[in-house]
Amino acid sequence: MAQRSAPKVGTTEPEYELTTALDTDPLGLFEGLPAEDLAYAARARGFVEVEVLPVIDGYWDRAEFPAQLARRLGELDLLREGTDIPGFAPMSKLAAGLVNLEINRGDGSLGAFIGVQGGLALRSVAAFGTDEQKSRWLEPLARATEFGAFALTEPTHGSDSVALESTATEATRDGTAGYLLNGEKKWIGNGSLGGLTIVWARTADGAVRGFLVDQETPGYRATVIEQKASLRAIWQTHIVLREVFVPENALLPGATSFRETARSIQATRLSVSWAALGHATACYEAAVQYAAQRSQFGRPLAASQIVQERLARMLSELGTIQLYCFQATALDARSALTATQASLTKFTSTRTARAIASNARDLLGGNGILLKHSVARHLADLESLHTYEGTETIQALLIGRSITGVSAFA
Repeated sequence: MAQRSAPKVGTTEPEYELTTALDTDPLGLFEGLPAEDLAYAARARGFVEVEVLPVIDGYWDRAEFPAQLARRLGELDLLREGTDIPGFAPMSKLAAGLVNLEINRGDGSLGAFIGVQGGLALRSVAAFGTDEQKSRWLEPLARATEFGAFALTEPTHGSDSVALESTATEATRDGTAGYLLNGEKKWIGNGSLGGLTIVWARTADGAVRGFLVDQETPGYRATVIEQKASLRAIWQTHIVLREVFVPENALLPGATSFRETARSIQATRLSVSWAALGHATACYEAAVQYAAQRSQFGRPLAASQIVQERLARMLSELGTIQLYCFQATALDARSALTATQASLTKFTSTRTARAIASNARDLLGGNGILLKHSVARHLADLESLHTYEGTETIQALLIGRSITGVSAFA
């Protein structure tokens, strides 16, 4: 007598696969890109899929910095943000953007690490340092054999960082001329890893200068900021500087005012825009795959009119971010990107990415809050992207000043 199989009662939920890259390109912007740029993107994607995605949820959940993954970024030459360094292959502005997209499609904390290590610390040394400083720091930072931080923001000076109060006073110690640094810094990524921190402080003449500070220097104390709900897998610190002595050769001679600091931030706003594109891509593609795999009311979600409308809206928004990133990068490649254009790109990219992530989170229903489905992690990490390198409000004021010719802030 034939055995009858147990009836299906529909109580076992399938395992959803939501992280497959779909190469979403509604306007054909990725077609015909240079092979050299695509090679960087492919290397970044392979790293994300093989090494990052299988483990990153655990690091994020534990608020643990994945040092070995950060070092792998250096080994794979994915950290330079387009900075030219002797002995390294050329890396275009577009290649740097594509790398940011792919890494942030996997994880925003590693994306933030690139922004700090390559976009701020390494770029500052390359732009403002002496030949000796470049020889000492560029390759170690690019290869992540040493970690770097960029200490500008202070506990009471975020959006108005131009008003920073940390000081650098000329001094002599044991016969060596140099500076004593005093003050506090907050939200400084990589500030506690034992490497290099570029500290921005005000000298006696009121100028804002950059100083290369070994994190083991006496008087330098960095405390990891805990209980974050965003970018949990990168350690951001509160730094206290008390009579930190650095020799004269620790001064970055090419940075003589806040104007140079602002140049570094402007360049990073474009990187943040590509990062937002990475988060938005991950969320949109997760929503598309979930809609195909999840069934309710006897049919896939993808068969619902409202779901199709929402996916169409997300695709439209994703295409908008892509257009901004590609055009702004093309302008930057020929040194034509203005500060207002950088602000407009960052303003549009992060706010639009947040909308995509929120829509995707809702479309996934209860499953949308689980780390293993990635969307909640991207949604949370986008909150940090939306804030750093200038909040939406600050970007709007910068853009508004350009429109009206009138400054609405000091």
